[in-house]
Amino acid sequence: MELAAISDRVGLDHLDIFGALHPEEGGTIILLGPKEPGFWAHFTASAEYQDGQRDPIDRWSMRVISQIANEIGAEPRFPFAGPPYHPFIAWAKATGRTWDSPAGMLVHDVAGLFVSFRGALRLRRKLAFPPAATKPCDNCLAQPCLSACPVGALGRDGYDVNACHGYLGTPAGLDCMSNGCKARRACPVSQSYGRLAEQSSHHMRYFHK
Repeated sequence: MELAAISDRVGLDHLDIFGALHPEEGGTIILLGPKEPGFWAHFTASAEYQDGQRDPIDRWSMRVISQIANEIGAEPRFPFAGPPYHPFIAWAKATGRTWDSPAGMLVHDVAGLFVSFRGALRLRRKLAFPPAATKPCDNCLAQPCLSACPVGALGRDGYDVNACHGYLGTPAGLDCMSNGCKARRACPVSQSYGRLAEQSSHHMRYFHK
């Protein structure tokens, strides 16, 4: 099965190929992220979301991606399964489609600052994939991600977790809690990705616990 056919298969579960790489040990690693529009409606119809148990999106990802891996003769990999943990950030940067943004967070050529990886497929064979993309930040003169955070928690000097977390617990932080991180939303690529506020709110609630 070639990359285009794998893309078609994962798309049935509203996942998308967010990049691929040839690791040193050989073969191919394919990174998967939410396919928009439509991912959130698909996921919230699942048993994992509706059963009221912990970590629904991780449990959904494990079930769905493991099934896909079984179908195509691959091995599933997950960023949340460990220790030891797989080097998803290093993998992402090696694909030529994900980079460090000016605000310090990863930025993707399609998902922008809303990039997230639900899992990966590890194939023993070496598949061909498109050449590296162009980093969107290189052509973003305004770089609004640097000034959008109300408490200046994100920037070239790193991420001030305490400032961010403290702000989210105040009335003023309700917008970030309900609609997602303002810095992530400010990214022009993020704005074209189509991620729903409900999905961002879900992740913000887990982060703020």
